[in-house]
Amino acid sequence: MNSNISLTPLYFHLTLFADCGPLRYLFFSLCLLIYMAIISANVVVIVTVCLEKSLHQPMYMFISCQCLNSLYGSAGFFPRFLMDLLSDTHVISRPSCFTQIYVIYTYVMHELALLTVMAYDRLVAICQPLHYHSKMTFRMVRNLVTLAVLYSACAISLCVFCTVRLTLCGNKLRRLFCSNWPVVHLSCVDTTLNSSAGLVFVVITIFIPLFFILYTYLHILLVCRRSSSEFRGKALQTCLPHIITFVTYSFSLFCDLSLSRLRAETLHPIITVVLSLEFLIVPPVSNPLVYSLNLPQIRRDSMKPF
Repeated sequence: MNSNISLTPLYFHLTLFADCGPLRYLFFSLCLLIYMAIISANVVVIVTVCLEKSLHQPMYMFISCQCLNSLYGSAGFFPRFLMDLLSDTHVISRPSCFTQIYVIYTYVMHELALLTVMAYDRLVAICQPLHYHSKMTFRMVRNLVTLAVLYSACAISLCVFCTVRLTLCGNKLRRLFCSNWPVVHLSCVDTTLNSSAGLVFVVITIFIPLFFILYTYLHILLVCRRSSSEFRGKALQTCLPHIITFVTYSFSLFCDLSLSRLRAETLHPIITVVLSLEFLIVPPVSNPLVYSLNLPQIRRDSMKPF
């Protein structure tokens, strides 16, 4: 390998792909089926919320934004992944690699930001019901979603910039897609700035939303303890989909974060594949199903002919 490629690689090798022979067509078909299921399920929820006037409420608007984010994140992963499954060479150009990192990481941050906003929405609806409509106006919903999008875009842009500026001494990534931390590990220079920025990034984007969501549900729990059984039942019905979604996504993201901190080359390839793909597949599939099954308004209206 010449010095130009080693110091400034124009492409990256995704080394986790194995030669599966004819089985590649089976894997391709299964993954294509999953991708089509993600698109179909999320589009149904989005269209249902848009067309049904009774669903033009903050909670359902946030749900449709979450489904839209699932489509965004899936589009940043599946098309390229499906091509690689049928390809004999698994090479991705440097610009495409960093673009994929940006899309996937903004998808992660959008999801966490939306879950945090939805927790605040439930907090106001249950603990301050008389002030709900005056606080959660359409303008407030628009501002919260816009803030979540812009904050995520700025934070990830800074994160990607810190990685792009690094001088790299290799171009092999033990992944099925481009990820920020494996690229940082290829650096020939000091990565203290990246490590510090990564720590701040994790605290701001993961732990602060996590503590806020836990606080909201602790507050909701205290209010429900002092209320009637009917009130508790209605509160559980509206909070349960969000709780399931939050737990599912947190576990999926924890798996990927664990993989980033472990030495991937020491793990069995199947374990690495499962840990790295879970947050890109499980939440986009489960979210629309959870909302459709647990919220009767969506379940009822999604069955109507458009």
